[in-house]
Parts: sequence; structure tokens; C-alpha cells
Amino acid sequence: MTKLSIRALAPLAVFALLSGRARAQRAEPPPNAEPPAATPMAEPPPQAAAPEVPVAPAVPTPKPPPYSLPWQLRPVLPGNVVRSDTAFGFYQSKTTRGGLATASMLLFSYKVLPELAPLVRLGLVNNAAPDDKSARNNVLNPVLGALYGPKLDAHFKLGLFLGVTLPIGSGGGDHPPAAAGPANQAGAAARSMFDNAMFAVNYLTVFPGVGVAYLRSGFTLQAEATLFQLEKTRGPAAADKSNTNFTTGVHAGYFPIPELSVGAELRYQRWLSTPTSPNVKADKTGTLRDNTTFAVGPRAHVKLGHGFSLHPGVAVAVPLDDPLAYGPTHHAAANSHFKMLQIDVPFVF
Repeated sequence: MTKLSIRALAPLAVFALLSGRARAQRAEPPPNAEPPAATPMAEPPPQAAAPEVPVAPAVPTPKPPPYSLPWQLRPVLPGNVVRSDTAFGFYQSKTTRGGLATASMLLFSYKVLPELAPLVRLGLVNNAAPDDKSARNNVLNPVLGALYGPKLDAHFKLGLFLGVTLPIGSGGGDHPPAAAGPANQAGAAARSMFDNAMFAVNYLTVFPGVGVAYLRSGFTLQAEATLFQLEKTRGPAAADKSNTNFTTGVHAGYFPIPELSVGAELRYQRWLSTPTSPNVKADKTGTLRDNTTFAVGPRAHVKLGHGFSLHPGVAVAVPLDDPLAYGPTHHAAANSHFKMLQIDVPFVF
């Protein structure tokens, strides 16, 4: 290219350079200038709310039907219980004056599992004899046992029991006090002969039992059966080495109001063996082998709060046959014509 051409193009290059710098300065924002406002974006259309799913109301847990606690029969429901149970037996003898036998029991039961409750039962007997010469206080054989109540349904209840008595009660051995035997016999009669194992102080007794109850609309109907096998551990050589006893009964109860129930009980006891005390073998009338009693009474149900409740009750019982009754078949037994009063105070926690 010639010098003339370069000189002609030089002014054009300078003009183009200055024009580019001016455009760049116009594009840069001035210092401290606010950035341009952002263009507002259109809000999305509101979405339709999800339909509410109806929630079914909570169904309240049905309240278990009330249970009428038996008088002399065992409960079928395991529980945490301290129970004071005293029976008074008023009786006649060959004298004109009457006697009084008082048999007191204290039971403690505690659930180690929801369906299993071991228990301990202790007892004392006091016999105020008519002649004032054979009055006696005895400590009874303690009971160790357990009640198992498997769940069936809301209305049927099953109670399986296994117990053992320890032969450490007072008034036993080879040479017992003369008044010890009559006191234990009178005390056993005051309890309708249903606790014979506790009064047989020379014997270790194993006794399984079963009870079943039906509960509905405030009614309770319960039946039970228990077999006692007594094995001698001490005592005179002439005493029986073993004996077998059987008890059974039916309890019916009703709650007219939640705070009160009325219960009636029919009880039957029979010696399956032929013991010498009582001397069933020598008894020609057969009245010493078995006996039947009936009891009835009210029971209160008091809630104390926080899972505590009290269920005091009182029942009267009468014998329906000999040897505890006094009738035409009376065989001159030492103690007869019994009338029984029971005061029962279970505390549930």
C-alpha cells in the first residue's frame, strides 16, 4: 500500500476508536447507581386445596364388666390385693352355753405378669369354748400359691390355682396341747370346712383348683372345684399318713349400682378318703364325711383414686346338713348348730 493510502485511512481509524470508547462508557452504569428494578414476575395461579379426608372418631375402649368377689370361693381374676378375711362361728355343744370360734386370714397377692399372681395367706384361730377350759389360740399353716388367669374374652373368665400349705402351724406334733385340736376343728367349721388344709397343722397339703366365671350386665356366675392331698409330716403315729379332701361351690352376684353388689354362695365339702380326724370311719351315720353351707351378703365397692379401691363386705352363712347343723340326724358331735358371720375387706392396688 502506498504512503498516500495510509495517510488517507488514518483519520478513519482514529474516528472508529473514539466511537467505540464512547459506546462503552454509555453502557457502564455510573458509580453508586442503583441497579434497575427487576421486572415483577406474574404470581402463579392459586392451587386448589386438597380435599380433607374425614377422620373416624376414636372408639372408646369398652369398660370391663364388674366382678362380684366371692365369699369363700377363690377369685378367678389375678390382682394386686391385700385382703383381711375373718369368720366368726357361733356354735352349741353339750353344755347350755354357746362357743365362739374366730378364724382370721390375711392374704397378699401381687401380679408378676398381667395374668399371673403369686400369693401368701396367713391365719389365726381363737376358740372361746363353752366350758372356758379348752380356750385356745393357734397359728395356722401358711399357704403359698399362685393364680393364673388366661384371657378368654370380656365375659368368660378362667382361674387356675396351685397352692401348698407348710406344716408349721401351732398345736401339732406328737404331744399337742389338749385344746389345740378342738380349736382347729371349730375354726375349720367356722369357715365351712373350705380351708381344712390350713387347720391340718401336721400335714403338708398340695391343692390344685380351677374356677370359671361368666360376667354380663352386672351379673356374675362362678363355679369352682379344688382337690386337697394331705401328707403327714409329724404328729402321733396313730394319725393318718395321708388324706384326700374335695371342695366345690357356686357363687352368684349382682350389681344393682356400681358401688354395691350382693352375692350368694352354695358350698360343698367332702372327704374322699376316710380320715380318723374327723373319725369318718367310725361314724355310722355318714354325717362326718361331708357338709353343705349357704352364705349371702352385700359388698361395697369404693374407688379411692389412682388405681386403689376398697371392697368391704359382710355375709352370713348357715349349714344345710350335719355335722354343722342341728337336726334329727344329730349324732352328739362336740360342736354343732353353727351360725357363721364373715367380714371381708379386700384392698386392691
